Amino acid sequence: MTDNTNRDTIRRNPLLEAAHEELMKFERQENEFRKKDRQERAAELHLPLNEIKIH
Repeated sequence: MTDNTNRDTIRRNPLLEAAHEELMKFERQENEFRKKDRQERAAELHLPLNEIKIH
């Protein structure tokens, strides 16, 4: 039974790693989108985004 569980774990690891990589990729894209959106909105409102401290 332990041998079977070990095989399942080994088989799932590549899937888990692939899911993790996709999540990281999505998060990077989302962060870039938010940054670009924030800059566009600041430009529309003529706000000095560089002078404002964003936490």
